[in-house]
Amino acid sequence: MTSLATAKAGSQSENSDRAIGLWLLACCAMIFAMAVIGAVTRLTESGLSIMEWAPLAGALPPLGAAEWERVFALYRQIPEYREWGGGMTLAEFKTIFWWEYVHRLWGRLIGVVFLVPFLWFLLRRRLRPGLAPHLVVMFGLGGLQGALGWYMVASGFAERTDVSQYRLVAHLGAAVAIYAYILWIALGLLVPRPSPSPDARTAGLRALLIALAGLVLIAMASGGFVAGLNAGLVYNTFPLMDGQLVPAGYGRMEPWTVNLFENRIAVQFNHRALAVASAAVAVLSWLWSRRLRLSPRARGACTLVLAMALAQFGLGVATLLLVVPVGLAALHQAGALALLTLTLWAIHVVRAAPGAAIVRPLCGRARAKPRQRGEEREEASKI
Repeated sequence: MTSLATAKAGSQSENSDRAIGLWLLACCAMIFAMAVIGAVTRLTESGLSIMEWAPLAGALPPLGAAEWERVFALYRQIPEYREWGGGMTLAEFKTIFWWEYVHRLWGRLIGVVFLVPFLWFLLRRRLRPGLAPHLVVMFGLGGLQGALGWYMVASGFAERTDVSQYRLVAHLGAAVAIYAYILWIALGLLVPRPSPSPDARTAGLRALLIALAGLVLIAMASGGFVAGLNAGLVYNTFPLMDGQLVPAGYGRMEPWTVNLFENRIAVQFNHRALAVASAAVAVLSWLWSRRLRLSPRARGACTLVLAMALAQFGLGVATLLLVVPVGLAALHQAGALALLTLTLWAIHVVRAAPGAAIVRPLCGRARAKPRQRGEEREEASKI
């Protein structure tokens, strides 16, 4: 009877982990869509169309002609409107308003989709030990991300005709960090995790994949500076810039470090260099994976990472050569997130070994059941 009850409890725990993992993946999908909507909002210069911070009341759009005139009048007060030369009509304003509205509404929906199931799982005691603190931190980060978005938008209301590129990168970087955090926890629930001791045979491949994930993150931040400075609109040639590998004017600003964040020429060049480096590391990771006896899942993951890295590189070049069309540029941002997703999955499955899923507690260490050497050798042979 005891063994039957234990087996039943283990089955229920696995079912709970699967349900929670799928819910977290759904949240990741919504954040993924949010990033693409945000890219379109930025590319269409719609981000400053709503000048009020109303987390609750702002869930409703203008409901009448008078309200539309009121919000349009607010927009006409900021410097960005003057770029239109006073020629924007109310219909044109509504176009950019709706992009920003959908962007904010989608953020609210993410909060609801996260909070309601979290409370249900918590009250039903379906959360394994150590998971609840992670979920609380995720929700808190989501709330801070909304505030950071308003802080970014507010930078374009006074003297600038656009938002601060620094705040834009902070907003984008926070979104990507939250996405990666949730995805990693979801993978821990859905894909078996290894023993604490890494396998030396796959350590080199894991190191390359981790380096690739880091490069992708840095490249995405670099892309934020490209977007914030409209740096993609200069030197729309590849592989050379103005006929040179390193363009003239790369370090024209003083102090030199400012060039990395405010010089459009340097920002575009850096983004190109990071793209090339990312593609090279992806190729190297794939070649390394062919030397190892990996599971079919791990081998397939490495192949998908390579395919996505090359596709993303091609999307970037096409976006540049075609002078940043909105649809292609948004697809390029989606490609970056897709590459990060596949890379994190590859890191996870290359490390994976048979056994139950484990979520490491946010505070303290999880106790792992001691295993015999024979079991360890059996698991190692299956990697």
